Amino acid sequence: MKTVQISLNSIDKVKSFVNDITKFDYDFDLVSGRYVIDAKSIMGIFSLDLSKPIELNIHAEDDIDTVLTALKPYIIN
Repeated sequence: MKTVQISLNSIDKVKSFVNDITKFDYDFDLVSGRYVIDAKSIMGIFSLDLSKPIELNIHAEDDIDTVLTALKPYIIN
């Protein structure tokens, strides 16, 4: 599992993020405070406070570099 901080501070960013991660067969969780939601759920994402960075847990053992490359526009360095 790999954990990164992401920013989803606009509706368009949320839509494109969900479209990007649904291309992968791995599980993705978004963690905000005590809430953990499926990152492929657009309704779940909108239930979070999007004004703050969100933790993304990527449950992939292999091919993690491909996933990180695809998610680069959302990752906070």
